Amino acid sequence: MKTFLLYLQSAGQYEKVEDVVSFVGSDATGTFGLLASHERMMTILGFGLARFRLSDGSWRYIALPGGVLYFVKDELFISTHRYIHSNDYNVVAAAISDILAKEEETLRDFKSSISRMEQEMTRRLWQLQRERG
Repeated sequence: MKTFLLYLQSAGQYEKVEDVVSFVGSDATGTFGLLASHERMMTILGFGLARFRLSDGSWRYIALPGGVLYFVKDELFISTHRYIHSNDYNVVAAAISDILAKEEETLRDFKSSISRMEQEMTRRLWQLQRERG
């Protein structure tokens, strides 16, 4: 069975995985799969779980908050902000929950910050208008 190489890359991690038989991920169009000798491809991965199968038949799982996938000449490159890679589905599923909770907290903080800025701008505009009389 023909195989390909997988390169997982993030800001603080790098892994090269050999003997990959297939990859399953998802993007804005839905779930897709890749096999060796696939045409060149590039896409933006969505938040969630991807998986790949090795030549020994075992499955490996990757939790990621999105990323860029590039496949060319039997080499698959995945670049993301961070990822969790394991052969244990439960570990990766728990990591997705953790990543999602952190992303939601960051979004909540961001929205709160914007709200405070809007309030301060409104207050300042009201103050300037009042000073002009």
